[in-house]
Amino acid sequence: MKYLVTLAFGLCFLLTAPVCTVLGTVLWLVSAPFDRNRALLHAFVCAWCHLFYLRLWPGWRVSVEGRELLPRGPAVLISNHQSAMDIVTTMGLFHPFKFVAKASLFKVPMVGWMMSLMQYVPVERGHAQAMERMLEQCRGWLRRGVAVLIYPEGTYAPPGQPLPFKRGAFRLAIEEQVPVVPVVLEGTTDIIEGDGPRMHARARVRVRVLPPLPPESLGSDPMALAARVRALYFEALGLPPPAAESAEERSSQCA
Repeated sequence: MKYLVTLAFGLCFLLTAPVCTVLGTVLWLVSAPFDRNRALLHAFVCAWCHLFYLRLWPGWRVSVEGRELLPRGPAVLISNHQSAMDIVTTMGLFHPFKFVAKASLFKVPMVGWMMSLMQYVPVERGHAQAMERMLEQCRGWLRRGVAVLIYPEGTYAPPGQPLPFKRGAFRLAIEEQVPVVPVVLEGTTDIIEGDGPRMHARARVRVRVLPPLPPESLGSDPMALAARVRALYFEALGLPPPAAESAEERSSQCA
């Protein structure tokens, strides 16, 4: 069954991605003069991904809770990271944001082209200067009133075991004095583990938006804020409180 689901998804993508790319490019050309933030193109891609990819297989059940909690305007959305389906899943929020993704994705045909048109934010892992460039681009979007979505773990975490959160996203929120909004993903590994490629026939995916942390509550210490938000994820996922982080883990947060 896994092979059948994987084949069906692959065929669906091959048939629909070129259409999405063409329609998206036309929308970009038409809307570019009056839609500097590419909000219309982003909304179109959100709907396309949610309709054709996330709800493709009848055995996949998806629920999105708490959309009404998403603040209008600039905010830093924080999401846990489990698999390649995470961004497709968060598209189901139908909220205007720019998400941070590894630079290699921008080179993927069609997918990367659309990401570039929508002006999402690339980052190269392990390079301090690249991280600073990423934060500067995110800062620019926040100052234009656009939310950014960041995966502070930096890589896929095992299900139910959030990795230490890097401090960059939290530093950004503190410096720009914008809300931090935790977005909890569950079950995306039931669709696909990591980057796959094999997909599962049954999955129950849940997206939950937790109450935003207002700017006045963030404090001035990014690492303390990262630990505080990470504890919210453990609570939301029904896990025991996280143990105190080691010196090595604290050092990894500096990115």
